[in-house]
Amino acid sequence: MAKSKTTFFCQNCGANSAKWVGKCPSCSEWNTYVEEIVSKPGKNEEEIWTSDLTKNIPLPIQDITYDEKRRINTRSQEMNRTLGGGIVPGSLILVGGEPGIGKSTLLLQMAIGFKELITLYVSGEESPEQIRMRAERIGIKSENCYLLAETSLKAILNHSNQLKPDILIIDSIQTLFMDEIESSIGSISQVRECTGKLMKYAKQTGVPVFLIGHVNKEGSIAGPKVLEHMVDTVLQFEGDRHLSYRILRTSKNRFGSTSEIGIYEMRESGLREVTNPSEVLISPREAFLSGVAIGGTLEGNRPLLIEVQSLVSPATYGTPQRSTTGFDSKRLSMLIAVLEKRIGIRLGTQDIFLNIAGGIKVNDPAIDMAICASIFSSFEDIPVADEICLSAEVGLGGELRAVNRVEMRINEAAKMGFKKIYISKHNMKGLNIQKFLIEIKPFGKLTDAFEDIFR
Repeated sequence: MAKSKTTFFCQNCGANSAKWVGKCPSCSEWNTYVEEIVSKPGKNEEEIWTSDLTKNIPLPIQDITYDEKRRINTRSQEMNRTLGGGIVPGSLILVGGEPGIGKSTLLLQMAIGFKELITLYVSGEESPEQIRMRAERIGIKSENCYLLAETSLKAILNHSNQLKPDILIIDSIQTLFMDEIESSIGSISQVRECTGKLMKYAKQTGVPVFLIGHVNKEGSIAGPKVLEHMVDTVLQFEGDRHLSYRILRTSKNRFGSTSEIGIYEMRESGLREVTNPSEVLISPREAFLSGVAIGGTLEGNRPLLIEVQSLVSPATYGTPQRSTTGFDSKRLSMLIAVLEKRIGIRLGTQDIFLNIAGGIKVNDPAIDMAICASIFSSFEDIPVADEICLSAEVGLGGELRAVNRVEMRINEAAKMGFKKIYISKHNMKGLNIQKFLIEIKPFGKLTDAFEDIFR
């Protein structure tokens, strides 16, 4: 019989302690330790599945070969880009997101999209009838997608061993349990041990496993941080439930870039891939409006043109508001200080509201010039021409700094029909302006650029 013992676990980071402590020594959070009953499996316990692979032996690194073409094509251009070219066999992929954002729809759509591969979709939250209803709404038919409503990990792996699927999807990891662990379903011990078993299953059989994870109120994936360390790839499905667009972002990827994104549109018939996101993120304007500027950014290797909206109005109360959506509030405060010091406009008594249209979050410093232009445009009530695009970083001295891969930004602006793009003069070195179908306006200072934009 398995030996049981009591251990205290931190609900934030997963650290354990033999006794209760008020402050976690690992993550420094207070009152996060809870008591759980854990058990130690017996030494003679057999594995749930059998492996067809031979025993591992040490090999020289030059004798180890791999086939890059073995990646599994998901039939989705956005998913392939986010994963770095497709699904790596034997990988463990964690997909997180807020409730109702579309995580289950995303993976079910991927599962029934395979025509030749066998997929096993395991749901611990919905019945097979409910999943079938969603599949009919999506409108894709597949004879190789199998559904299973089960929460016991032992039963799931037994079914998977008999079916031998090419892809296994778990919805969600917080609903699984192991009989050997005496703590409740969804506890740190259950989540950690179930993930460990699934990781071992994926590595020994070569079957890629997708895990859907819940998020906490802070927006991070629920459960111990060790959960994100164990998996190979962590995908975040982001977006506003009141808006139709969703962004699939990679926060960890052992087999590809961590800066790629995929953009989807949620419809009644499922998720539609957005192949040209610049058209989505820029809203049509019937008239010239002040406070709107278009910035050229990069997400990974993907150029995006993003609409920046600003509203500057006199503060009603004593302390002016600084509100931002989709952009770092501290960097906004820095740009406001640059505008006050270098441009000479007084924003100390003004409320400033900044919004990145489309619900996307931007960290690229190349958006700085567009943000400054939109704030100045709203303050002076002078619109920025709709044929202008801006892409440059703004320094504390009001200088325009160079950005990387400026050619991709220029080509994207030209493709979207813009007539002019304002960049830093330091990006002109080695740049052949004759091959671009757009007028390039290089400047070294923000003041000089504003004189040309708002003349």
